[in-house]
Amino acid sequence: MLISELYSLFKQYPSVQTDTRKLQKGDLFFALKGPSFNGNEFALQALEAGAAYAIIDEAPAVPDSRLILVEDALTTLQQLAGYHRDQFTIPFIAITGSNGKTTTKELVNAALSAHYITYTTQGNLNNHIGIPLTLLRVKEDAQMAVIEMGANHQKEIEGYCQYTKPTHGIITNCGKAHLEGFGGIEGVRKGKGELYDYLRANKGTVFAFDDYDYLHDMSKGIEHIVWYGTGKGTITGQVKASEPFLDVTVTGGVAFHTLQTQLVGDYNLPNVLCAITAGHYFQVPDAAIQQAIEAYKPSNSRSQLIEKGTNSIILDAYNANPTSMRAAIQNFAALHAPAKVLLLGAMMELGQESKQEHQALVTLLQQYQWNQVVLVGGDFKGIAGPYLYFENALDAKAWLQQQHFEHTHILVKGSRSTGMERVLAEG
Repeated sequence: MLISELYSLFKQYPSVQTDTRKLQKGDLFFALKGPSFNGNEFALQALEAGAAYAIIDEAPAVPDSRLILVEDALTTLQQLAGYHRDQFTIPFIAITGSNGKTTTKELVNAALSAHYITYTTQGNLNNHIGIPLTLLRVKEDAQMAVIEMGANHQKEIEGYCQYTKPTHGIITNCGKAHLEGFGGIEGVRKGKGELYDYLRANKGTVFAFDDYDYLHDMSKGIEHIVWYGTGKGTITGQVKASEPFLDVTVTGGVAFHTLQTQLVGDYNLPNVLCAITAGHYFQVPDAAIQQAIEAYKPSNSRSQLIEKGTNSIILDAYNANPTSMRAAIQNFAALHAPAKVLLLGAMMELGQESKQEHQALVTLLQQYQWNQVVLVGGDFKGIAGPYLYFENALDAKAWLQQQHFEHTHILVKGSRSTGMERVLAEG
């Protein structure tokens, strides 16, 4: 079946699903495969559950006219997403980076949604499956689309750009993340820079943080660059306070001069300035930009402030790498609080540098005074230092429950795979 023919079916049944557990009547089911699952085995079950058609890439044992056999279901999903993308002439803004891309995506979406019908990535569906699903959720009434792109190896962003075809792009930063897959910090810049490569070749527009010298180098040759920063740029601003919520003094570019966010951490300043810049560039009224960003409240374990009794807990357990860990620790150290406790989960995908990077964090921690520090799992094990160590988050949870802290600030952070949010779970 040609993609154009499949697209005609999609127009009739414009909802795509890859998980039978989430299937709704009338969905198109794509039978994807992974290391531990094979969607082809559930194709008939999907039809029984109400799917209009199932797109499969293995010959069915039982024939059914609603089964559409293709060479590769994932490739077909991506091609369908690309075909759908081609129906639009609106701005498609792609966002990638080592840290802050989901927060930036949410803030940019908030600012643009204040004035335009905007579609964006749900949660962090930012990979080879999530991106095409995001594109296919963009409806005909769309005026803007904001697409998050995650990557842990080179050529990944390049592949996403082939069917997302962004008109605008943002690289939040290039830090020490996924070093194992990228092969070091230069590999990270090369991999993230694939977004710039696409925009350079297709005369797109970049929003970039002026303070990062490497973004100046990476963006050379791009005709349209909109800078923002603490000192220079279309929009400029600085941290006014972060106790713990970030307050920003906007020093140039828009009518408002202060902005009070519900984001924890001064490291969110570039993310906020980026959202202001994007909103301003697309002529969203200044007051609407300010209101939208101030109203945004983070969720899903990203820089959340949780008040529990007399304690204030910063939960930032969705992801962690050396750059984001260092920023979180330094920000937490700067808080004015009577007592501070840290529970830090191990970082992943750092390759040969993992032990060294975990040791560097322990060395950083020793520069400050803490009431307690708990290290959890992975390559924190065996590192010399004056801190408690537990094998997993559940053991750390048991310890925390025995402490009965009062009037204490607690930072909980770690890579997703360590599940540090379980430290705070009830029961």
